[in-house]
Amino acid sequence: MKKNIIYFLSCLVLAVGLVSCSDDDEPLPLLSVLIEGGETQEVVQGGTLSLKAEVEGSTEVEYVWKLNGKDVSTASTYDFTSTELGSYDVQLIVSSAGQGEASAKVTVNVYGKYKYGTFILNEGASLRGDKGGSLIFINPEGELTEMAFQKENNGAWLGSVPQDLFIANNKMYIVSQNGGNEGGFLTIVNAETLKLEVAYGDDLKGKVSWPTHVAVLGDDNIYLRDNAGIKLFHPSTGEATLIEGTKSARKNTMAVVEGKVFASQSKNLLVIEAGKEEVSATVEFDANISGVLKSSDNNIWVSVSSGKIAKVSAKDYSIIKENDLSANADATKTLSASFAAAPSITAKGDTLYMSGLATKIYRHIFSTNETKLMVDAKEMVENANIVYNTVAVDPVTEGVYLNTIKGYGDGVSTNQISIFDFSGAAPTFKATYSDCTRYPAGTFFTSNFK
Repeated sequence: MKKNIIYFLSCLVLAVGLVSCSDDDEPLPLLSVLIEGGETQEVVQGGTLSLKAEVEGSTEVEYVWKLNGKDVSTASTYDFTSTELGSYDVQLIVSSAGQGEASAKVTVNVYGKYKYGTFILNEGASLRGDKGGSLIFINPEGELTEMAFQKENNGAWLGSVPQDLFIANNKMYIVSQNGGNEGGFLTIVNAETLKLEVAYGDDLKGKVSWPTHVAVLGDDNIYLRDNAGIKLFHPSTGEATLIEGTKSARKNTMAVVEGKVFASQSKNLLVIEAGKEEVSATVEFDANISGVLKSSDNNIWVSVSSGKIAKVSAKDYSIIKENDLSANADATKTLSASFAAAPSITAKGDTLYMSGLATKIYRHIFSTNETKLMVDAKEMVENANIVYNTVAVDPVTEGVYLNTIKGYGDGVSTNQISIFDFSGAAPTFKATYSDCTRYPAGTFFTSNFK
């Protein structure tokens, strides 16, 4: 009997001890971690990306950040920076006594400083000592870089009197009608760094005559508009073949949609399909075409001198809708087929702007067929005597760009890039930049080439 009582008491003590241990030593939660911002992030070359951990399960943890497998930090945050383009693997490992460890990864893509932003292509001004053309770049933060091509290529000059550029396959194609210098008739640079890849000068001499505009369907399928028409240039062979049916193609911007080139020729919208050496289709309008550009829904905007704006299907070339602005005589004037190298219209979604070569900027909302005068730049911009090429709207910020100069000759040194904001009741400036253009041939937004 005494043994049984002792045994019973021993079991009771053991049970109480087990219960006590269970109450005091509940298992700690496992750690979990993620890196704020997602599994793929990007940063501009030379910029800083601050990476921060979000840890659940404990506030007392140890951190180890690894860059491409090598330890780089033991802080709770990691500032990543690189001067070299490319993709980098960043891993974070967190650990805590009794809770194990957890990890998270992020791929950081480093892109060149010119990947996102606005370019203004300049023909060049000999009175300012220019040997050829140049590029102005404005980044998303509004910082302006003059002579960007020269700065990235040891002072080299683009060809003389550049008129157009196109971005495709991470390359920028710049065409200069007079050639010469280090850029030649066609300059190809890295679209993110502006580093020169190849220039075609003597290679194209005698094959093109005053080339002015460029469109690209592939590395070996480059379309150049010149005095003869539109030519298909194959860098692999050096051949430049005139596309049949493109004689007298207008000196103006070409658009690329659905793997096809769209260009203007008097009253005709020309369609050139990849791999063909003749025009595939023609859409005729009632007057000369003054602008052709890609729409945000991958169709084609067309402006006509008679005062019409149409949206054309890029698939079957039918006219989806056409608006007639001719009742507004002043607005209609902005749609004339002038000598400008840029189209008479510019678009952000369903909203179009036009100014022609005048200081009055009109807005046309295509869906409602509403046309309105937004501003006469002369009332806000000093010395806006000449509009050099046409108005352009940023499809991201909706800023409306207008390049003006005081005059030719010495007057070119007094110039302004005006960026208008039309979101309020009255026009205001998003930004202005003075005395940096050199006869600007056009304004180009990288987002329009996506």
